[in-house]
Amino acid sequence: MPKEIIDIAEQHHGTSLLKYFYFKANEQSQQKVPESQFRYPGPKAQFKESAIVGIADCIEAAVRSMTKPTPDKIEQLVKKIIRERLEDGQFDECDLTLKELDLIAKSICETLQGTFHSRIEYQRKGRIKARTKEEKNDLHHRPIR
Repeated sequence: MPKEIIDIAEQHHGTSLLKYFYFKANEQSQQKVPESQFRYPGPKAQFKESAIVGIADCIEAAVRSMTKPTPDKIEQLVKKIIRERLEDGQFDECDLTLKELDLIAKSICETLQGTFHSRIEYQRKGRIKARTKEEKNDLHHRPIR
């Protein structure tokens, strides 16, 4: 496997916190659980491409867990995740600029909005209906007639 791919695999999570498990552990514990026990081992992204893959990976998983993603909700989530990673120091070892982070956010928003938008369903009787994400999932589980 090429070294660049291995580097991305090792670096894209950086030393980010596994928030869900960290907060769950603190809820179930009598004393505060150290964050270090719930962080990826790193290293942090050493180059831009690795950081971008990490951003995209995190955002894609978060958007897929949303019950009703809208363009506004997606944009807020993208900005929040990038801001949290920036504040957590995950980009400290690569040369991403704030301007580049803004471009990355815009690009990811455009891509996700194209993926998660409502589609028009053309029915045989000539009626047009917007199909929701739930309806699309139902179509995959219906028996074929």
